[in-house]
Amino acid sequence: MKKEKVIKKEVYIVHCVDTEGPMYESLESTFSRVKDIFGFDIEASYFNLDLLQNKKIDLNGKEEAVKNLISPERINMNETWHDVDQMLDKITSDKFRNKVIDSSDNGWVYTWFCLDHVGFTGENPRRRDAGHHNVFDHYLARLRDNPSRDQIQWHYHPLPANGNYNASGVAYLNSSNIWEVLSRKIIDRKWFPSVYRPGFHCERPDSHWFLEQWIPFDFANQSMKNKSSGIDQPDLSNGRWGDWKEAPIKWSAYHPSHDNYQLPGDCRRWIFRCLNMEARLREITEEDIRDGFKQAQKGEKTCISFTNHDFRDMEPEINKVRDMIDTVSKEMPDVEYYFVDALTAAKKMLDLKIIIPDMKVNVVKTSKTIELHVKSVGKLFGVQPYLAIKTRDGRYLWENFDRHSDKEWSFVFDEFHIPANCLEEIGVASNSPSGNSQIIIYNVDSELLSTYEL
Repeated sequence: MKKEKVIKKEVYIVHCVDTEGPMYESLESTFSRVKDIFGFDIEASYFNLDLLQNKKIDLNGKEEAVKNLISPERINMNETWHDVDQMLDKITSDKFRNKVIDSSDNGWVYTWFCLDHVGFTGENPRRRDAGHHNVFDHYLARLRDNPSRDQIQWHYHPLPANGNYNASGVAYLNSSNIWEVLSRKIIDRKWFPSVYRPGFHCERPDSHWFLEQWIPFDFANQSMKNKSSGIDQPDLSNGRWGDWKEAPIKWSAYHPSHDNYQLPGDCRRWIFRCLNMEARLREITEEDIRDGFKQAQKGEKTCISFTNHDFRDMEPEINKVRDMIDTVSKEMPDVEYYFVDALTAAKKMLDLKIIIPDMKVNVVKTSKTIELHVKSVGKLFGVQPYLAIKTRDGRYLWENFDRHSDKEWSFVFDEFHIPANCLEEIGVASNSPSGNSQIIIYNVDSELLSTYEL
């Protein structure tokens, strides 16, 4: 007798944190934002702030929109690392994580998408912790001291042309520091990301093609059933902070099109849907979560993901989302749900078998050149490994390989481009299609090759 096939009804729940460290906003800056966005020039005072938050000042119909901009939830900042750590001590405790448990009796999981505040030239009025690795190292130390199922991945803000710390561009090709950021992570920290969260939710053709070379998983899609979300916020309109109106609304992943990252196509990487928590636009709702559980009831694998920032108090935002999950899960008790990190969710959703890049590096030195040869035994995600370079004068660079086949590449350091005698270290990094990362570091002076697998 033929066995009836059992349909799995599973939801993977991923909390993506855009991890940027502490941030300060003065009272004057809050009122400046009201003026810049809505045009209302109101004297900065706590009395007026209270009036605005309670819609007690006539703003020609914009009272709710201004309240949304400066609600207590929006402007309650973690201004120092002490503030951030106090919050983290609470929300990463077993007591807090296990307030709601999943179908495997496991508690809440975070994926920390870490940002480096580097490359800016103006003042730093929000007192961001500027410098390479500063945010990354802080969270890495916490994870080492308190092992958990949490994971660190990558977040990036393209540089604005005005150099302002409070601004953000949208062009990666104009942001030369993106190469330095990744090259430093490879050489200094022996680390390479496999999952990405875009700064300000923005992707454009150049970032789409950049990610297509190296990063297999992208939690970026902010498509909404309610297309008017954020329409009352002038600074957020017309796709300025992420244009996802054409992207799939389902809680799943898709390969993007080469010409339009919002449409399904034939590219390698996978884009997942990820909405905001407690936000002025594209905020996740109970109905969004219900849609995900209904999708799973039909036997479709489902990943519900959402994002917020560590510079605000995350506790009430998490509780709000967990209450919605708890409500919906009780409506559909036949659906199992699991709190997981972003990489685990991708592997589960896509039924990916673990593949190791298994790169082999050979270095040939002559009196004037260094030839770097790379072969991969396993399958790589993109068209080439990432080539990171550290020079003796402290510069971190990136370069393209010469391609010999889909498994073999080389690069020659010589007097015509990058002289061999200026090199200190060379790093080669790649992901496999399953998101397994490998890094190989070559020290020029010791001639030592070191391999790291993440």
